Amino acid sequence: MSQTIDNAPYTAFHRRLALACSGGPLLDGYILSIVGVALIGMRPDLGLSTAEVSLIGAAALVGMFVGGALFGVLTDKIGREVMYTADLLVMVACSVLSFWVDDVWAIVVLRFVLGMAVAADYPIATSLLAEWLPAKHRGRLLGQQIVAWYAGSVLAYVVGYLFLELAGPGSWRWMLASSTVLCVVFLVIRRGSPESPRWLAANGRVGDAVRVVEKHLGVRVDGRELMPDPAERARRSSGLRLLMTPPYRRRTLFCGLFFLCQVGPLFAMLTFGPQILSSFGMPGGTVMETLGTGLISLVFLLGCYPALRLIDTKGRRPVIIWSFALMAVPLALLGVWPSAPAAVALTALCAYAFLCGGPNVLDWTYPNELFPTEIRATAVGVATSVSRIGAAVGTYLLPLSLTGLGTGPTMLIAAGTTALGLLVCVLWAEETRGTALGAAPAAGRTAAAKAPAVPAQRVPQTARG
Repeated sequence: MSQTIDNAPYTAFHRRLALACSGGPLLDGYILSIVGVALIGMRPDLGLSTAEVSLIGAAALVGMFVGGALFGVLTDKIGREVMYTADLLVMVACSVLSFWVDDVWAIVVLRFVLGMAVAADYPIATSLLAEWLPAKHRGRLLGQQIVAWYAGSVLAYVVGYLFLELAGPGSWRWMLASSTVLCVVFLVIRRGSPESPRWLAANGRVGDAVRVVEKHLGVRVDGRELMPDPAERARRSSGLRLLMTPPYRRRTLFCGLFFLCQVGPLFAMLTFGPQILSSFGMPGGTVMETLGTGLISLVFLLGCYPALRLIDTKGRRPVIIWSFALMAVPLALLGVWPSAPAAVALTALCAYAFLCGGPNVLDWTYPNELFPTEIRATAVGVATSVSRIGAAVGTYLLPLSLTGLGTGPTMLIAAGTTALGLLVCVLWAEETRGTALGAAPAAGRTAAAKAPAVPAQRVPQTARG
């Protein structure tokens, strides 16, 4: 592990890298949300059936399931830097091609590939960011990546609304293609981003690792300090198999299951928020399907800010446990009171969205902090893939449940899923606040092992490059 990186001063380099890495989550939020608005015009234009609408909606999530695990492993093998640009180029190509499609299967294929590319960016970008950040700032800046997701979602609903108002439902092709602009912006921002020094050292390129640290952090580092634990280095080829060996088995299950239990109800609420509110008497229509759903995304976003502070002041474990416990309350309330007035239902759903901030900011913080460099991206990819199972199931089943079971039972199922997430966190959540990266306490312990503060030796300005 590297005490020099863990204790390095926080600089403009870290801020730029955090901004560059936020491109994946922002594009995910945008791409998954804009299709919901585009379907308003796409459905009559292409004569889509309900099954085809569901297929288009689920295609990106299925792509994310495949892409997360596949490209997480690949990122650990060939490096973060190469994949960091390649996935955005794929997103550009798919976004541009979306403008010309007039066949449902072409749309499904493009959405599937987009989902794979977006999921690939999570292990790539969050691993790269985690491996450069000082320990003191790691939780906050990794947590802020989810803020970008909700910002992208809010932006998608606003852009979709403006397209509908200015150009009508027939503008759905422009909506799907509009993500091209964001992809190009982040391609420019990501230019010049360096490879992870920890990955370089773990792959025998110690000299390169030392040079990038001195260039971008302005400090001298002993190459031996960057080397991974010999036991982990010897087993780095195990990849996915290593995730299911002690002590990583429990950590892998924890990261995947808490993520799944969180996003199952969450994605359903985001996708069918207007339908849920209409079941409590709220009006529907285009404004509710666009700006109204965007407002729900905004509440999810706002809930991240207090959580970002709490994970560094109170710790990861108490924040995730209390968040899941409190998230279940408004859902249970609506479950036992399905005839609640619309104002009560809206308040309860907003409370749920706000309280989701704790798990939201830990979605990528936990897997990055619990696993070593050799399998870090693989772990993030697997957690992302597992979470998308919950997202796909929740999104697919919620409208069926509202129709077949009713609002009360549907909300109780969501509360039960959240309670399962609480149980997973109580049993398996570890405390990683302040730990050196990849040096989380052994499974079963919750006390954080603080990284010792080692003064960094500054490199003279002329030597930084």
